[in-house]
Amino acid sequence: MDKNAMMQKIARDSHDKGGFNGVWLYAENGVIVSKGALGWRDPESTLPINEDTIFQLASVTKQFTASAVMLAVRTGLFGLDDRIVEYFPELTAYPEVTVRHLLTHTSGVPDYFDDEDWFIKIWEEEKRVPGNDEILRFLLETKAKPYFAPGEGLQYSNTGYNLLALLVERRSGVPYEEFLQKNIFEPAGMTSTRSCHIRRDGIPFDNFARATVRENGKCVADVDSEEDGDVVAFDGVNGDDYVYTNIFDMLAWDRALREGKVLTLDEQRLMYTPAKLNNGEDAVYDEDEGLGYGFGWAVEHNEKYGLIVSHSGGMPGVYTWFERFIDADRTLVYMINREPQDYRAVVGFWRGIRQIARDKEAEPVRSLDDITVKDPDKSGWESFCGKYEHPEDEDFIIDEVFMKDGELHAKAIDDDGDDFSFRLYPIGENEFGRKNGMIKLAFGDGCVIYGGMTCKKL
Repeated sequence: MDKNAMMQKIARDSHDKGGFNGVWLYAENGVIVSKGALGWRDPESTLPINEDTIFQLASVTKQFTASAVMLAVRTGLFGLDDRIVEYFPELTAYPEVTVRHLLTHTSGVPDYFDDEDWFIKIWEEEKRVPGNDEILRFLLETKAKPYFAPGEGLQYSNTGYNLLALLVERRSGVPYEEFLQKNIFEPAGMTSTRSCHIRRDGIPFDNFARATVRENGKCVADVDSEEDGDVVAFDGVNGDDYVYTNIFDMLAWDRALREGKVLTLDEQRLMYTPAKLNNGEDAVYDEDEGLGYGFGWAVEHNEKYGLIVSHSGGMPGVYTWFERFIDADRTLVYMINREPQDYRAVVGFWRGIRQIARDKEAEPVRSLDDITVKDPDKSGWESFCGKYEHPEDEDFIIDEVFMKDGELHAKAIDDDGDDFSFRLYPIGENEFGRKNGMIKLAFGDGCVIYGGMTCKKL
């Protein structure tokens, strides 16, 4: 199969349907099979992306923090099973949490995004962006309670990786950004990579892809967005995000790992070992894909390809993916800097390029427009309108359905309690979709069904 031609096509199809805007690279045995760049690196669509363009990695950064931890452990600065209260004595609310717990998201330490208003308040009232050393102040002032006792569960926590970065910095006596540069990026030959804070300090790169969101039908930089502009408030923390790089440096990172330039193979094997809970059961990171979580890596054991490690990243307007087939020696990376016009189109790219990397034929990219019913019968739509009951403990709730300008719309409530409205597009008999997500709503007799839930009309 011609993987390059297939990847080129799926990227182009997704781009043309309002999905993919970014770069990708796929390699086998270190040899590039396919690479490319499509779209724009600025909100005004005047600066084209090229293959050297620098992107924000978002949470793909966590593998570099985990690697820094391993280097610190190697030199005896601290141990994997050391309790963090030994180094941060003020964290008395988490007395049994260890470095290992933080690495594997089994610590129970809450994610700062659960109480993001704390950061936003400092940014707005004190006119500054909190630094990573203030993550301790955040935990103390918010009195954030643990999700669970250490080792009793797995709950993703960016805060845990902020603490790890701070631990490396304090024990080494070297600023975290400098530690990564000298001990990881330079030895790995990652000449275009930096850990930095572009929203707080300015952009150090000439060829940088600005994170871009869609607002009121227009593309705007994340920092200029009414909804997402508060992203500035978080651009002072370290460890969970804020490494910037390009696709070629990520391939260099893959090769450096395979050659043991930064971490030994034994150290890497430890990082690729999924966490276990206190009861001896595997800690599950992604139930749908059957993934565990090691140190900064999601871990899969595939019958055909053996060990596969990966990580995704996401921020407003930013979508990243890095995947390494350890046994089969394959590498896949893509980085996106623009919120899609049609979410289905970008999901088609994500799924398709991963299918091709696994020697499969990619499913065609389908946008919402492709599956929308033309000239639908609207005679029954008024009966769908009204308020609906709220299911408990859900991140996305349909609150109300209503007609507007002859089309069906819905008002939803997100996990922050904020409401927003969107148009519903008919995709089948009494079935509807939306452009900014994959959700499907089906209307029945006095109810709406979505996400496996049935909610009665009030």
